[in-house]
Amino acid sequence: MNDSSTTGSASPVVIDFWCELQCPDCRTALDDVRALRERYGDRAELRLRHFPLEKHRHSFAAAQAAEEALEQGKGWEYVEAVLARVEDLDRKGEPLLVEVARELGLDAEEFDTALVDGRHILIVDADQAEGKAIGVTGTPTYVVGGERLDGGKSQDGLRERVEEIADRLLTRG
Repeated sequence: MNDSSTTGSASPVVIDFWCELQCPDCRTALDDVRALRERYGDRAELRLRHFPLEKHRHSFAAAQAAEEALEQGKGWEYVEAVLARVEDLDRKGEPLLVEVARELGLDAEEFDTALVDGRHILIVDADQAEGKAIGVTGTPTYVVGGERLDGGKSQDGLRERVEEIADRLLTRG
């Protein structure tokens, strides 16, 4: 798997995507996320990080549901499906999270159980605490090579800035 045709290191650059599944701005950012995944492939590890905001009452449950989807092998697919229905999530709440799981062919009963037993709460709490510690205040926010890029206020030029940093890290080697 080590590509000797590049001088960069064999390990991928890590791009943390701090997201909240009830956030319309995160839905808008999905185009950038898709473009980044396409551009870098396995040269970048795009990690979903949870930053549920208090103003969105279903965001904490949605973050837990995303972790269950990840465990069942369809994390990003689930994230995209839930973000596509931000307004529905606002209205329907947790039943929508289980409904989306069922639509994607995931084990919906297990989703329901996971939301009740709280098995993913620690992951979400840890992400949120880490986000606060590094200065994340809203979503979407990217962290690449230790540099925080806040997309919550404006996403203009954000993907380009992420790519600049990632490219620089990949050519350092």
